[in-house]
Amino acid sequence: MSAPFIMLVDDEITFVETLAKRLAERNIETITAFNAEEGLEKLKNNKNLEVIVLDIKMPGMDGIEALEELKKVSPLIEVIMLTGNATIESAINAMKLGAYDFIMKPFDIEELVCKVGAATNKKREHAEKIKDAQKQETLSKYGPFRYV
Repeated sequence: MSAPFIMLVDDEITFVETLAKRLAERNIETITAFNAEEGLEKLKNNKNLEVIVLDIKMPGMDGIEALEELKKVSPLIEVIMLTGNATIESAINAMKLGAYDFIMKPFDIEELVCKVGAATNKKREHAEKIKDAQKQETLSKYGPFRYV
């Protein structure tokens, strides 16, 4: 199985850069964005992204608003919300809006790696089911291909 391809979206630049390095050491391909708007733009240009790790509290567009927009652009993308104690209700709300999971800051890197792996598997399974359904639809329309 290929390495997960994720995006980290958080306004804390040193946190994001350090986390990206630590994830790269664990064979997770990572791109970064330092606000929600940049994250949305990068998602549009990286259609093969599988998971987004998204901070809830950011200036400008917050993580909840960003989650809704990200899901409009890419409904199958899995999103893991980053939260502090003060935003636990927001994290639960995010789950209702389609987030895969949330993780509380500070967190253990291995916990995040596990959640990224599970979210990546879910995204890949959904994509595979859609491909299978499209194949079935094509077969039912045109029948099996035959050499003449």
